[in-house]
Amino acid sequence: MTPLVTVVEQAIATPLFRRLVRRVRALGSERLRQTYRTTFWFDLGDPGAVTEEVIRALRPRIRAKGVAGVEWWLSRMWTRDVRVDFHRDRDEALAGRTGRERHPAISSVLFLNRVRGGALVVTGQRPDPRNPALAPVPLDGDLVAPRPNRFVWFGGSLTHGVLDARNQLPLQGARGRGELRLALIMNWWSRRPAEVPTFGSSPHYRELRVRGRALLTRAMRLHWPCPATSVGQTASPRIRPAAACKTRRMRRPCVAFCRTEPLGAERGGEPKESGLAGRRRGGGARGGRALALGGGGVGRPTCSAPEQRGTPHDDR
Repeated sequence: MTPLVTVVEQAIATPLFRRLVRRVRALGSERLRQTYRTTFWFDLGDPGAVTEEVIRALRPRIRAKGVAGVEWWLSRMWTRDVRVDFHRDRDEALAGRTGRERHPAISSVLFLNRVRGGALVVTGQRPDPRNPALAPVPLDGDLVAPRPNRFVWFGGSLTHGVLDARNQLPLQGARGRGELRLALIMNWWSRRPAEVPTFGSSPHYRELRVRGRALLTRAMRLHWPCPATSVGQTASPRIRPAAACKTRRMRRPCVAFCRTEPLGAERGGEPKESGLAGRRRGGGARGGRALALGGGGVGRPTCSAPEQRGTPHDDR
């Protein structure tokens, strides 16, 4: 059976990934309870946030034509207090106004940390309002465990949800909070969804802003053109070699500007792309059946092992 998801390990360069994680953690509890309602639109132009730098770095990994932009938000949830049901991504404003559902071309997740449980489940079945977390039962889907810098993408019309700290369907009334599971969610659209603001027009998440943009703009305005014009580089200072700055005496802001690399140009190894962690079938009593990830069972010993496909993704 063909996997529903594509998984890419070490999806972006390590320096960019570490900067993203630092900025997200620096947000603290800002809009933590509204995290799924704090969304932004990015037209794939100049990034205004570190998250948008990441989106540009991930763009070549998405096999979709005609993408006009990305709707993105942060997923920050406690593994014992999962507040998102099984669902299909859609244009929420359009659905609320007309009842019509329009889905993105691609849905995707970049995991930022490792937690116990908290697996992503993707299925072709429809959400079932009769069951806990609207999960289809029996559930037949693909599972991917959250691991740092692991990128997963799948069709935008597919149902998906998140399991709890025991990798079971989340139930109401669970005690404790567990671990904070962090991820960047990106929906790739052929047309901009209604009523989704850009990051620059929003007062939220200022810690995510691309730092140095104001400094570089000021350096360009006050100290451009730079005195160093060797090697015939007369275009944007972004393409001026750092060696050119070192060979001439220059004012400090200009030196710093010449050494600046293009946005999102951190270097790193080529990401490794692999298949699905595993597949599993079956339902469970009260929607709490344990699932299997990768090469082993999680939870109750009565759970059967999954049919293996591709490389396991439990990173044990």
